[in-house]
Amino acid sequence: MSELKKIDRRDFMRGAAAAGFVGATWAASGEKTEGTVWQLDPSKCTQCGRCATHCVLPTSAVKCLNQFNICGYCDLCFGYLQPGSRNRDTGAENQLCPTAAIKRTYIEAPYYEYLIDEDRCIGCAKCVNACMVFGNASFYLQIRQDICINCNECSIAKACPSDSFSEVPASKPYIYLTGDESTTKP
Repeated sequence: MSELKKIDRRDFMRGAAAAGFVGATWAASGEKTEGTVWQLDPSKCTQCGRCATHCVLPTSAVKCLNQFNICGYCDLCFGYLQPGSRNRDTGAENQLCPTAAIKRTYIEAPYYEYLIDEDRCIGCAKCVNACMVFGNASFYLQIRQDICINCNECSIAKACPSDSFSEVPASKPYIYLTGDESTTKP
């Protein structure tokens, strides 16, 4: 008799995604129906950090975005720099992001643009929290639909203490901080 390998939820969901069982809902008749996807409402998010640890994917499908129409392009960006940093440079010891996912680009004195490298972003919300508390709240989290496998029951949604997650129409899969999608760079 062969031993059965114990499979955790993440391994099961990865297998289901590969087989095509997630990404859509199944009707009682067994027919696949399109309709909704999971999304995070940035107005309800409390930046608890669970998005980084509760997604079934190895790296969370939740990523930080910057709403550029409210970003101050500040030299002293609290979402980018550690609180109490002595220098305003790009040294690793001064950066708030644990994965260096925020790219700071000089525009002109005293302005900088802050772009998120989504390949590095783990959805920890440290930058979102700091920008919310000390800045002008231009950083926020969203589930990237090109990464998400759209679990029938999102594990991050179950772990979310602020009930920020809900299913939204697949035709409008993002909830923008100010409602204006043209001001967010992917």
